[in-house]
Amino acid sequence: MVAAPAAEGAAERLGLLSVPAADVLAYPASAATSLARVAEARVPLEDAPEARIIAFRAADGGIEHLAILVGDPLALAQQGGAPLVRAHSECFTGDLLGSLRCDCGPQLRGAIRRMAEDGAGILLYLAQEGRGIGLVNKLRAYTLQDQGLDTLDANRALGYGADERGFLVAATMLRALGVERVRLLTNNPDKVAGLAACGIAVQERAAHRFEANGVNDKYLETKAERFGHLLG
Repeated sequence: MVAAPAAEGAAERLGLLSVPAADVLAYPASAATSLARVAEARVPLEDAPEARIIAFRAADGGIEHLAILVGDPLALAQQGGAPLVRAHSECFTGDLLGSLRCDCGPQLRGAIRRMAEDGAGILLYLAQEGRGIGLVNKLRAYTLQDQGLDTLDANRALGYGADERGFLVAATMLRALGVERVRLLTNNPDKVAGLAACGIAVQERAAHRFEANGVNDKYLETKAERFGHLLG
């Protein structure tokens, strides 16, 4: 391993930018806490005609995260209530293409329907594809799954943790909206604990489960058995 002073000297000679390792490791948190609202518009949805989308972007101009507001959840929050909230990681294959390998598409559309039925809600659409490893690596993980690995082991085989997502992004967006208390629509206890650790009071966990489709059966079993997702 090259010592830090030697590495800095080599970078200087080659005209390369040198960044302290501590700054690199701190980036996810600093980017999350710098999120700010950059655009918003009313966007009627098929299952929620009264909806609008608010876009958030970090100070460094990175990728956007979206808050989809159904009804008027902010009025409920201002009155001391806890709106229904889902933190949904984007899934190109499931959300847009209708992939049967996961349950992301049904979860997304089901959450919006549930919020419309409830009268109000917030769906945080987070740029955390593939549990934070990105679309390309998710496709690589799919290939490993076709060779016999489950979701968790495929991520690890690619050099990633079981789940690379962070919950500070969601908490920062909620606070920017003036929401401090939520009813969280999830089967994942880690989301409940993660938001709570970031200062968001989770008043209730609302179950959000969809049946297997014959293709994603093993995927759902792995989420329950190895990721600890609840069945109800």
